[in-house]
Amino acid sequence: GVNAADLEKYGAVSQQVVEQMAIGVKKAMNVDFAIATSGIAGPDGGTADKPVGTIWIAVAGEFGVKSELLSLYKSRERNIRVTSLKVLNLLRKILMDK
Repeated sequence: GVNAADLEKYGAVSQQVVEQMAIGVKKAMNVDFAIATSGIAGPDGGTADKPVGTIWIAVAGEFGVKSELLSLYKSRERNIRVTSLKVLNLLRKILMDK
């Protein structure tokens, strides 16, 4: 799970939280790899600090966890589609390096 203090301090759309999500899924499901995403897909919900299109992705594995910040679009549908492709591509790159 996600540490409540980190959720309060950094917010749901943060590197700290998305990495904890991926690690938590990996442990809970007893799998080799797990992915997690957290973001503001839109069209509403953005702030000056975290505008619409701000999305964190993470992959957890035996190596630990790797995360990336995405700065995407105003379109909810496009953000969901691109985020899915980006997190799967991050997993693919990790597997290729293995």
